[in-house]
Amino acid sequence: MTTTTETTPVIPLPAPAATALTGLGALAVAASAAMSWTWTSDFPGDLTYYGSPAGLQWLALTAGVLTLVLLLAARGVPGLRWAAPTRSNNAVLHAATGALAVAGYSVAAVSVELGGLANLEPGGWVLAAGGLLTVLGALGLPLDRRTHVPLRILDKRLFLLVPAAPIGWFAAHAIPDDQPVAPVMTALAGGLAIATGAVLLLQLGHLANSALRLGKVERPLAAPRELPSWVEVLLIVVAFGLGLYAITFGIDTEYGELFTGYLLLTAFTVAALAGSGLLARLRALTVKHRPVTTGAAFAAAASFPFTQSSDQYTSVATNILIFATVALGLNIVVGLAGLLDLGYVAFLGVGAYAAALVSGSPASPIHVQFPFWAAMLTGAVVSMVFGVLIGAPTLRLRGDYLAIVTLGFGEIFRITMLNLNGTTGPKITNGSNGIPRIPDLQILGFDLGKTHSIAGIELGRFSNYYLLMLLVTALVVLVFARVGNSRIGRAWVAIREDETAAEAMGINGFRLKLLAFAMGACLAGLAGTVQAHVSYTVTPDQYTFAEALPPNSAFLLAAVILGGMGTISGPLAGATLLFLIPKKLEFLSDYQLLAFGAALIVLMRVRPEGLIPNRRRQLEFHEAAIPAQTTGDDATALTKAGA
Repeated sequence: MTTTTETTPVIPLPAPAATALTGLGALAVAASAAMSWTWTSDFPGDLTYYGSPAGLQWLALTAGVLTLVLLLAARGVPGLRWAAPTRSNNAVLHAATGALAVAGYSVAAVSVELGGLANLEPGGWVLAAGGLLTVLGALGLPLDRRTHVPLRILDKRLFLLVPAAPIGWFAAHAIPDDQPVAPVMTALAGGLAIATGAVLLLQLGHLANSALRLGKVERPLAAPRELPSWVEVLLIVVAFGLGLYAITFGIDTEYGELFTGYLLLTAFTVAALAGSGLLARLRALTVKHRPVTTGAAFAAAASFPFTQSSDQYTSVATNILIFATVALGLNIVVGLAGLLDLGYVAFLGVGAYAAALVSGSPASPIHVQFPFWAAMLTGAVVSMVFGVLIGAPTLRLRGDYLAIVTLGFGEIFRITMLNLNGTTGPKITNGSNGIPRIPDLQILGFDLGKTHSIAGIELGRFSNYYLLMLLVTALVVLVFARVGNSRIGRAWVAIREDETAAEAMGINGFRLKLLAFAMGACLAGLAGTVQAHVSYTVTPDQYTFAEALPPNSAFLLAAVILGGMGTISGPLAGATLLFLIPKKLEFLSDYQLLAFGAALIVLMRVRPEGLIPNRRRQLEFHEAAIPAQTTGDDATALTKAGA
């Protein structure tokens, strides 16, 4: 079989020179964090001090140190070999590219915010030079590359946006601001600019892919050292501790510029650690100590409120958990059973309204106040009943027809809640006013609306609800894991792959699809009961198909597909990103949704199987890229059918 990969540099440099250049650039990037980047404190984070990193400077320090560590580990330096089991320089290149991305973005952000490159202090120039040197040096290292990658050209009609963007910009500025059409033209010009940037970015990515030809050379890994069990457990705990710190840093970012830089660095860091083989080693440890891993993950998540000094960001984390839990429920419907549901947010609303009506709110026409467990059970059961009622007459449809019907159900639910106002219908939901003043939950005499002190740390209202929602999420994860690995879960996957073939093998497709619909609705209603008490008020406009902020049906579906259909961690990661990105990118103002949509298009174009796909889903997109296997009794070819 011919070799399709090679280990060669992109830039022909002597190996010692490339190593020295990469290390020098990484040191410069890290050292710039201790220098002043701007002369004025007007830029967010105040980057005017020497010896006191702040804001984006912390990202530069992290990128420089990571690149240097991976470079030394790939060279086999004693004490650091554990950081790069594969000894692949591709990991160094990914880390170096992350350093350049942080450097380039920081310089551009300072220039745009303050009005030009003249506002850069020596630290900013050192950062830019260091990022460029790091990538140039990494390109001179022996890299794992494919022998040939054809250049892909986008549809030529898309490039019409390139001249259209400046024309739109001039047209927008030619219209006086007092004209009614001025805001429309300004928004149109901004949209053209972002769309043009997305097209050029995609084409630039294809050019880079064809020129760099980065690939993966399969080489045997050295067996890891045998460590005592307590050391392996300690490594797992440390890994989850670092993960908690990284997630906390992202949630706690106070301005959009820092969050954007954080996203850039995180993406390249994950790619670098995956290329180094460190994530694979950690994954092997977590599989070996699965109970410890589960406990460490839960403990790390539960520790988040104790890292906060106020409820400002704990409220964000609480809403992320609500969004993620609903996304997991939708993952049963879409990811396992393959049913395209465009109105799933309605089940969240059903659970929220059911809990609000029995919560004891003065605005509720049902003057009862159920205890905590009864309110949650009511929301879950009512949502499940609605799932059965909606699914029974519609689940005989398939594909686009089912999607249209579910989209209609979502809108019918919202309009019905608007009309149950006592004028156009019975007075049940108070119409657009909703059900306000929902009292806080009380569990065994513990009022979740009051501040409590644990170990000297005060936990506010959102911290209490965060811990409650964490338990609900853990329950939903347990249900999903058990069902997904059961006989029913395998039958759902069979229906998703080919419903006709599944029915021919004796699977009752309608009954199992109805079960998936009911279970997904039940889990969404469970999250809705907590959401009703967290938000104090339940109104119809919270449950639309598409809106600037989640949760809504479009964002829920995007969270499942973006994160990885059929997995547990995929929708959790997707929901976290889809909630944080719109909230943190508010500085884009009117172009927030457009920029967000462009970013989604680029990401799904680069990784269509999702951020954290399962093996079967990954093979659906990349089976053709797997090299041919030998035939015979010892053949180990991996195909979609055998995944």
